[in-house]
Amino acid sequence: MLDLKVIKIRKPDEINLILGQSHFIKTVEDLYEVLVGSVPGIKFGFAFVESSGACKIRSEGNDPELKALATENALEIGAGHSFLVFLKGAYPINVLNAVKNIPEVCRIYCASANPVEVIVAQTNQGRGILGVVDGSIPKGIENSDDVAWRRDFLRKIGYKL
Repeated sequence: MLDLKVIKIRKPDEINLILGQSHFIKTVEDLYEVLVGSVPGIKFGFAFVESSGACKIRSEGNDPELKALATENALEIGAGHSFLVFLKGAYPINVLNAVKNIPEVCRIYCASANPVEVIVAQTNQGRGILGVVDGSIPKGIENSDDVAWRRDFLRKIGYKL
């Protein structure tokens, strides 16, 4: 049996997310430590889908609403050893390398504030993430006005001088 599902991640527009896969329950504590130690004042919630033993959704965070939201979405995705982080007061760029450097993190599927759909395959054994749809299709090619907007935007949010 093989069944493909498209699962839309439910979140407020302004919330950023990181969707990844790891291989060990230790991810829960390691993710917490990395996130809380990366950005002063960061607010986050995350959930980890355990795929062996008790097979529970494990969650942590310092923002109860983000933690609950991550837990609900992780349950809906239900793919083994996946994790979903929601961020407020920080961007994925602020924490992504630290998250990728956690020894048990295998991959990052996406890091985005865009609408995200997760493509999941379900077999008799369980579920796995095949990939993601992050945002929308292109609406054209960047012109000089678009380049100026991009450069101004990066400076406005403090990522360039």
